[in-house]
Amino acid sequence: MAGYTKISVIGGLLVASALPAGSEEKTGVSLWRDPVDMANRDLTFGAGGEQRAPGKDGYEFVEEDLGGVSPKYVVKDSGGLKWKVKVGEEARPETVATRLVWAVGYSTDEDYFVPSMRVEKMPKQVRRGREFVSPDGTIRDARWERMDQKKLGEWKWINNPFNKTRELGGLRVLMAMLNNYDMKDSQNSVFEGEGVREYRVGDLGATFGQSGSRWPKASKKGDFEQYRQSAFITKVTGKYVNFAAPAWPMMLGVIPTPPVPYPLLSAPMKLFGRSPAPDVAGQRWIGKGVPLEHARWMGALLGKLSAKQIRDAFRAAHYSPEEVEDFSRAVEKRIAELKAL
Repeated sequence: MAGYTKISVIGGLLVASALPAGSEEKTGVSLWRDPVDMANRDLTFGAGGEQRAPGKDGYEFVEEDLGGVSPKYVVKDSGGLKWKVKVGEEARPETVATRLVWAVGYSTDEDYFVPSMRVEKMPKQVRRGREFVSPDGTIRDARWERMDQKKLGEWKWINNPFNKTRELGGLRVLMAMLNNYDMKDSQNSVFEGEGVREYRVGDLGATFGQSGSRWPKASKKGDFEQYRQSAFITKVTGKYVNFAAPAWPMMLGVIPTPPVPYPLLSAPMKLFGRSPAPDVAGQRWIGKGVPLEHARWMGALLGKLSAKQIRDAFRAAHYSPEEVEDFSRAVEKRIAELKAL
């Protein structure tokens, strides 16, 4: 296993230092680990590997998760391990995104795309995602996420131990490359890792589509034409780079969402059973003013991925052969733009 960056407080300053693989240091925090085995990373199965993938049967319904926009169900296997099963348009892009993020050294959820799995005791009528659940309890086209890691809390983009580091800057670049427009702090988690606290960006479903929300219209995710047509790098100076994503949320696709308190837009929508307004306007800065050297560093890292690895990530989400090639070429084009900075 690769080493990690430890953040220590010395004389009131945050100091980063490299710790060796296998260190028993208990006070370190980790956002990124040097992917020294990058050339051999298997993007078909991702961070968890084949050995931790879902089995072929023996699952039982626990509860329906009504949080967020996508339909989700919690199920457990015969050993009691819980899985969060997400269906809908985020299932495929999230599967791909976790693999690319993990490939370059960041901690991710262990996600797998499962085309079909029967779950015992599924309700006859789930509240959301009914079109993905058959009468016999078979769930189709779903992202399965392991729930066996201990979550310690959340972290904020604007205030964390990695402010101004290239690791955080590189993560901002990576989010822009994926067109991730939904990066709420509530989706950032701190997990108990191997001797460190791992800082992780989760819920990567709002990717590979539009660069910003189009509320109350559906915002496209995992849509090749939207991803291909969207802008990527919007400005380059001698010091920093601006990216298109996350873009300012556009009401109906044409009107900038006014900067009013989120509850004022959300409450009326919930009253009429509609999706709430996305609380994402304050995230736009994440893709702006990224230090040029951080963007170049991430471009160099991404440039080490092979064509097969990139395509394996999309194959893992069961995109069609044509979609695998189209998306992969679009990603390679963006990587080339980063490398040319």
